[in-house]
Amino acid sequence: MQLGLVGLGRMGFNMRERLRAAGHEVVGYDRNQEVSDVASIADLANGLTGPRIVWIMVPHGEPTKQTITALAEVLSEGDLVIEGGNSRFTEDQANAALLAEHGVKYVDVGVSGGVWGATNGYGLMAGGDAADIERALPIFDALRPEGPREEGFAHAGPVGAGHYAKMVHNGIEYGLMQAYAEGFELLAASEVVTDVPATIKAWSRGTVVRSWLLDLLVRAVDEDPELQKLRGYVSDSGEGRWTVEESVRNAVPTPVMTAALYARFASRQDDSPAMKAVAALRNQFGGHAVETNEG
Repeated sequence: MQLGLVGLGRMGFNMRERLRAAGHEVVGYDRNQEVSDVASIADLANGLTGPRIVWIMVPHGEPTKQTITALAEVLSEGDLVIEGGNSRFTEDQANAALLAEHGVKYVDVGVSGGVWGATNGYGLMAGGDAADIERALPIFDALRPEGPREEGFAHAGPVGAGHYAKMVHNGIEYGLMQAYAEGFELLAASEVVTDVPATIKAWSRGTVVRSWLLDLLVRAVDEDPELQKLRGYVSDSGEGRWTVEESVRNAVPTPVMTAALYARFASRQDDSPAMKAVAALRNQFGGHAVETNEG
């Protein structure tokens, strides 16, 4: 099958390689011409035989909007655009409407797998019309992990459902990572446990907390047992915030996801103003000792 792929960054590049290894013809475009197959989006469109399928794998927000707009100008009726970035689900309807003005179909796909997807396959959550999903199944089958389709791919619902599912997936991911991180810190603080990496590795098989994320933590502490090479600064790319916002909108309690998101915010503060206020209050009402910045 033939596919155009816009965006050849860490994930897009690996997706192109996995698709080609499965026998598909992929024409890739990226602003970085060192990895690009063509010079422009127009050249990409011209290099495909209609009806065309183009997968977008660029950062969410303005880069995605610009790519959708550019594709609307060069694609034709009957073509299909698959948006595989981490866009907010509320943006999908606008993207679909813009392309529909040109007769171009739209599918949104949440993609999970990170840099390991090239080897292990990607978990895919798709939103769109059933006919459009069916048309792209050979592409989805090449990207997903080996095994039953339902264990690595889901048609989650209409346009927007794929990115919504990925948003919730990433909210869960926040909570899982935070739990492993807190366990690591508690083990490291203990005077009883003397081999933290070995303890974490022992959880990898046969325990109820085993997971791929745990395997990655084991790999990290094998390379740097006390994680001294890293700063305790954690950014967020948006999905965790959107998950919490949706939980509020739907009145669904998500205390773990919310706490994990706030923990990331806290990681960016060298000296928390909130905790300064707590220290000041303890000193005021109880005369408790405080630490100052004075010598």
